[in-house]
Amino acid sequence: MTTAAGGQSGSALEVLAIFTRLGLTSFGGPVAHLGYFRDEFVVRRKWLHERTYADLVALSQFLPGPASSKVGIAIGLSRAGYPGALAAWAGFTLPSAIALVLFGFGAALIGDALGSGWLHGLKIAAVAVVAQAVLGMMRSLAPDRERASMAVAAAAIVLAFPSAWGQIGAILLGGAAGLWLIRSTAPTDHAVLPHAVSRTAALLALALFFIMLLALPLLAASVPSQSLELFNAFYRAGSLVFGGGHVVLPLLQAAVVPPGWVTNDVFLAGYGAAQALPGPLFTFSAYLGAVMAPRPNGWAGAVLCLAAMFLPSFLLVIGPLPFWDELRARPGAQSALRGVNAAVVGLLLAALYQPVWATGITNASDFALAAAAFLLLFMWQTPPWIVVILCAVGGAALAAFHPT
Repeated sequence: MTTAAGGQSGSALEVLAIFTRLGLTSFGGPVAHLGYFRDEFVVRRKWLHERTYADLVALSQFLPGPASSKVGIAIGLSRAGYPGALAAWAGFTLPSAIALVLFGFGAALIGDALGSGWLHGLKIAAVAVVAQAVLGMMRSLAPDRERASMAVAAAAIVLAFPSAWGQIGAILLGGAAGLWLIRSTAPTDHAVLPHAVSRTAALLALALFFIMLLALPLLAASVPSQSLELFNAFYRAGSLVFGGGHVVLPLLQAAVVPPGWVTNDVFLAGYGAAQALPGPLFTFSAYLGAVMAPRPNGWAGAVLCLAAMFLPSFLLVIGPLPFWDELRARPGAQSALRGVNAAVVGLLLAALYQPVWATGITNASDFALAAAAFLLLFMWQTPPWIVVILCAVGGAALAAFHPT
């Protein structure tokens, strides 16, 4: 097994303990998570060299799925093999997943309160958070005229065809446009990534990823099983989301709200609550599984949706590792990725309008609260969990002064 910096290897329990602490304290979204990881594993523990860590981050950005979770899985894999990969994921993911399931049970118990002010405040918080994400991603992923135009075109496609297929089409067209319009050069200075993955295991992981991506929709259409439909929907979302946690919002909304599995109010309330928690935003899938109307729901639904959501991340970390250095040498791959990233900005821009803005902003007071939340996030650099709490309190206050 190839090891990380210093030639050391560790145990899965060691990895679990460290990532559990990170899962309980890593607020701020995927970019902040990557900063915490660098401080922990490059600076403090010296498990990885700086250039090696940069390559892990580059690999995670190149592939769909939650960026920080993929980096965590890769670090655990490098440190303690496959058990380490699972331990890193569990420690980083389960704290926020469990908290969101408990929030879902609480929301279900209070029933009529789902339309109350504090829950509407969570939807307003989602407006500010997504707006900040759009602005930040536009600056980094669509900074020029060509990519900004791709982003707007992708948003138009998604709004015109509001389904998972519209989003997939926008991503594919973004990649094709990147190959045509964007000229890129491959990086010349990078480190060899440490990993314990053979080429055979990598090819098996990639084959399993694509077989499931293609076969699950056919099985779900032919076999009358709600569990299979759920697994298909969340596996597809985890397989096709580029650009981090917020971009999963439109894919999941299109998957669970139109069939009536989850109401839009419950969906956005949970998304708002997820902003107040540490760890990856993809744990929102556990909340959705818990609050589903049809069975399986509750804890069984949460486990099913969470596993389906993150399974692609494991396969897409294990599969490409032995081939990553060769792929990075191809400028065409970099051009396509930049086009895909621009399309991702468009998906999030469309989600800002529908469902986030359309259901969160219903009057001038809502807009004022959302503007104040955006100011706190963008200009004052206030932690998102504080902004979410303030929005919940503000929503309750607005409801008290202006009861419906």
